[in-house]
Amino acid sequence: MSDAQKRVPMDGGQTSAVVDDDIRRWTDTYFNRTKQTIGKFGDAQVTYAVFMRRPVVSAPRLAIQWLNRVAEERGFDVKIDLMYEESRWVGAGEPLLYISGSFYNLVDLETLLLQKIGPACVAAYNAFSMCMELPNVSFLAMDARHCAGTEMAELMAYAASVGSARAKRKGSAIGFIGNATDATAHFFGQDKGLGTMPHALIGYAGSTVRAAEMYHETFPDQNLTVLVDYFGQEISDSLAVCERFPDLAESGRLAVRLDTPGGRFCEGLDPAASYAVLDRNAPRAIRGYRTEVELRHLIGPGVSAASIWHMRESLNQRGFRNVKIVGSSGFGPEKCKVMALADSPIDIVGSGSYLPDIWRETYATADIVDYNGEARVKVGREFLLRK
Repeated sequence: MSDAQKRVPMDGGQTSAVVDDDIRRWTDTYFNRTKQTIGKFGDAQVTYAVFMRRPVVSAPRLAIQWLNRVAEERGFDVKIDLMYEESRWVGAGEPLLYISGSFYNLVDLETLLLQKIGPACVAAYNAFSMCMELPNVSFLAMDARHCAGTEMAELMAYAASVGSARAKRKGSAIGFIGNATDATAHFFGQDKGLGTMPHALIGYAGSTVRAAEMYHETFPDQNLTVLVDYFGQEISDSLAVCERFPDLAESGRLAVRLDTPGGRFCEGLDPAASYAVLDRNAPRAIRGYRTEVELRHLIGPGVSAASIWHMRESLNQRGFRNVKIVGSSGFGPEKCKVMALADSPIDIVGSGSYLPDIWRETYATADIVDYNGEARVKVGREFLLRK
């Protein structure tokens, strides 16, 4: 035990050496040195205000659980006043929560605490925005492989569930129905992660139909979602899979997933054909003024609104009306908005990289606003003082 720890008792609790060592190594050095200074000159009771610089959706649960666990292991009392309950809208600069307790025990927790708050709140906002743009579509959180480690993956899955809950409450949205990993499936009320096959399985099998056969033989009781863009034959391969599994197609247990890369068009489409598809099915989507980005989502390469309609037309013409369409690749609020504009017949959206997007805006900030009962904060942050 260090001299600083000896000078400041932990209220009879036994500090966890493993937790404290991890905290010391991963927190900012100036917080560690501040802790030592407080240990030398005496503790104080302080209150922190935690806030974000942009609007977010409140997603503090994992951070609060961590803080309470550390407080219990260190043996000190912490008081947390949550100003915005989970899934509530929080304005820019509004204190999300106040944390009160021993300065000595709290000062070295700031770094790790903020890491668990900011990204989750922004990702929850992102998830909410997507769900509100397409309220009648189910979403899957497929961001795990875009995350920088398992802790971030947990934060993103949790955040998607929080943003989804807000969209269900505010817009009667279907929202997120699951995610890609078993470890975080519980956030969505699931026992297991969802998903069937990556492109690698199709490459291994040598054909889209054979990959579907292999998967179905391995998991005969599961619904089947088949990636259909590997060979650039989205329509042909989708129809071939449907013909191979007519019972699954008829019962609604078969889905085709469009993940066409942005460097080419879906099979059978080009700009002119894409315009024609939308003119038949959603003419209002192409009648008004559209930005360049909106036009790309409507009639451009990759997974466009036109490609979704093209797939739906092709399936329906062959009698496969119950086969579902899953869309992935580049889905964020803007693309979801365009899909809604075109009334795209998409059943499920797989969202990957957007949940942790705009990383520069995920930074949460904490300032002490009270020292031993005296309100005090640095000039310019008076808005954080308790009203």
